Amino acid sequence: MCVEGDGCELEGCSNLDEVRTLSGSMSPALKSNPDLHACKPGQKFRAALLRCRSPVVAAVILSFGNVLNYMDRCTVAGVALDIQKDFEVSDSVVALLQTVFICSFMVAAPIFGYLGDRFNRKVILSCGIFFWSTVTLLSSFISKEYYWLFVLSRGLVGIGESSYSSISPTIIGDLFTNNKRTMMLSFFYLAIPLGSGLGYILGTSAKVAAGDWHWALRVSPVLGMTAAALILLFVPEPKRGSADQMGGRIKTRTSWLCDMKTLAKNRSYVFSSLASAAVSFATGAFGMWIPIYLARAQVVQKTATAEPCDNKEICSSTESLVFGAITCITGLLGVLIGAATTRLCRKKTERADPLVCAVSMLGSAIFICLIFVVAKKNIIGAYVCIFIGETLLFLNWAITADILMFVVIPTRRATAVAFQSFTSHLLGDAGSPYLIGLISDSLRQSYATSSLWRFLSLGYALMLCPFIIVLGGMFFLATALFFLDDREKAQNQLSQLSRPSTSVKV
Repeated sequence: MCVEGDGCELEGCSNLDEVRTLSGSMSPALKSNPDLHACKPGQKFRAALLRCRSPVVAAVILSFGNVLNYMDRCTVAGVALDIQKDFEVSDSVVALLQTVFICSFMVAAPIFGYLGDRFNRKVILSCGIFFWSTVTLLSSFISKEYYWLFVLSRGLVGIGESSYSSISPTIIGDLFTNNKRTMMLSFFYLAIPLGSGLGYILGTSAKVAAGDWHWALRVSPVLGMTAAALILLFVPEPKRGSADQMGGRIKTRTSWLCDMKTLAKNRSYVFSSLASAAVSFATGAFGMWIPIYLARAQVVQKTATAEPCDNKEICSSTESLVFGAITCITGLLGVLIGAATTRLCRKKTERADPLVCAVSMLGSAIFICLIFVVAKKNIIGAYVCIFIGETLLFLNWAITADILMFVVIPTRRATAVAFQSFTSHLLGDAGSPYLIGLISDSLRQSYATSSLWRFLSLGYALMLCPFIIVLGGMFFLATALFFLDDREKAQNQLSQLSRPSTSVKV
């Protein structure tokens, strides 16, 4: 709409012959006013961008960025056999790539949580994506004499990706509310298994196409830089708590120390964070070791005549590709089933969110145990168990985020997401890949080296995961006990910190 003295606003100008307002076209008398003129080409472009800044578009772009985040981290796991062969390192040493990545990720998360509650979030997101994309691209040129430098590069990538995981869910939380927020968060967290699966597929496909595993690290950076530009152009920066306040605004902001004390007293938040750590432990260990475990199973079953990396330029195992495809499908099914089940169960009980998570975790543990029972005899049976176990495990990702949105007020959400991420990684996948590799190495060194024992030692080490998953289910049950009280407390805190807006739009 063009206004006197300003030239023109961005949303309403179209051409020289007609000037439009929200109610329609202006009269010819108004068009002749010298203070009114058409938008310049740059203003038209900006107006078009503003029209594209809808909440749904923003959620799609943020979800795309989340896909790339997880695709990048799992690309390395997808070519782990090649990295192990090229750098000539053991199971525990190659697992350091994931451990160093997660350690830097979790240390940086609280910092970005603090920044995300106080500064422009989309600028932080864009800078973070651009940073990790650049480091990933440069790391693909590191020679095999400098494994320590390759490990260091993964630590720097973890810092960049931490900014995204800590802040992006809070933008979605401020754009939507209630069941629509659950649906959008489900879509956002669908990116985790989808991106993880695509990472394995990308790693395997790129190395086969190029005949060199280094090319697996040269695709996601280009897409990452594209996502950074899309976020800057099309993602809005909503007012914190705008969706929850329904036109109100938060009039006071608490200190960081006060935020941390309140979160520590929030029992639903604490228990759901511990449960999330159990999920991270299992998924981190599986993502790193299941493709290698299945490759060794093929050798034991005599379906593969030799070790996948023997006398070859690149490792010939296809387990990463299959595991990636399964992860994509189970992630889609898990998140969609989780969202639908939670919405249905909310009609029966208000504690539906944590209860659905608890039941899915306990069911997942059963099928994950079966993986290590059947893998020695039947690889197809192992894939079936992986499919069911992962589907049940992935049910809770979006629901856990929604639990946080219910029990934490908007001005603390970035901090809460960041510290939940810190806790889940510290107690989960920061150590699980290395711990599994260390147990596997120890068991194998205690006995004669053979293909059978290489397979068995890794399987025995991975048996730790189902027990951790059961523990996570117990934490979700504890969350259900306190969920309603903590949700009510958050609603009361929000009403105390907010006041309705006094301005009236006409």
